[in-house]
Amino acid sequence: MSTPTARLLNLLSVMQTGGTWAAAALSERLGASDRTLRRDVDRLRELGYRITTVMGPDGGYRLEPGAVLPPLLLDDEQAVALSAALQTASGSGSALSEASARALATVRQVLPSRLRHRVDQLTVDAIPRSGDRPPPTVDPSTLAVVGAAAHDREVLRFDYAGRDGPARRVEPHGLVAQAGRWFLAAWDLDKDDWRIFRVDRMQPRLPTRLPFIPRDVPGGDVSTFVSARLKGSEHIDAWPCTGSVVLDSPAAEIAPFVGDGTVEELGARRCRLTAGSWSWSALAASMGRFDVPIESAEPTELAHAFSVLAERFSQAAAG
Repeated sequence: MSTPTARLLNLLSVMQTGGTWAAAALSERLGASDRTLRRDVDRLRELGYRITTVMGPDGGYRLEPGAVLPPLLLDDEQAVALSAALQTASGSGSALSEASARALATVRQVLPSRLRHRVDQLTVDAIPRSGDRPPPTVDPSTLAVVGAAAHDREVLRFDYAGRDGPARRVEPHGLVAQAGRWFLAAWDLDKDDWRIFRVDRMQPRLPTRLPFIPRDVPGGDVSTFVSARLKGSEHIDAWPCTGSVVLDSPAAEIAPFVGDGTVEELGARRCRLTAGSWSWSALAASMGRFDVPIESAEPTELAHAFSVLAERFSQAAAG
């Protein structure tokens, strides 16, 4: 049987997922009687959590957002996950590093000593990929405004750095963080087409309070759409140019460096690398970086790109 504290944490965790929970469903979920459930609900109310009793056949209990932060109740896994998330926020490309550190310090103060010790044991450093430039700084207030407009389905007006003319008017559909940069996927009302915008270049205007009806995002969701556009694809999340080569190297020595490519073992010292890029020349150049013999380039566009690069490199060597 679970302890009262563990049961209370479990109840709070379930109710924080939102919606109205029937008493019978909660009792079954917690493995507790109706009387025990009522007592646990009363304990949470005493701690400051606003739990409403909903009457009727579809009634039950609902956790309302509170104006004051009650004592923080986390289980071990939640505490570790929160600590890791706050420590890695510095790699998100926003000006959240300092705020994340302060948030972690605040959370740490209200944790029980046992959980505080577990959090202190976890140290995480966000290291950018080799060769990556530091991500641009994004103002947290800009993130909040843009995110709120997307959540509330309201038209967003903003100035965009590097673009002259009137403010942009878009229907924001969602934020995506990729490779340390923040992007907004939106329907551009002036261009009458889908666009992605870098949030670090956006300066929101006053809220419009103009609602819009969400559209079907290309690719099915915001993340897929942004990923596809960043790869140079208009419709699907795939590189415009995809090909394969056979490398004279064990697959284990190639696999850690191929990104979203795939490696197939062909023998003791041979493997097939399949990868993609925005152009055939870029793909050929990326496949040549392993400093091993290459053969069987497919398709013909990739083989031709190797020929073009070979000629350029020969000219550079001769020069």
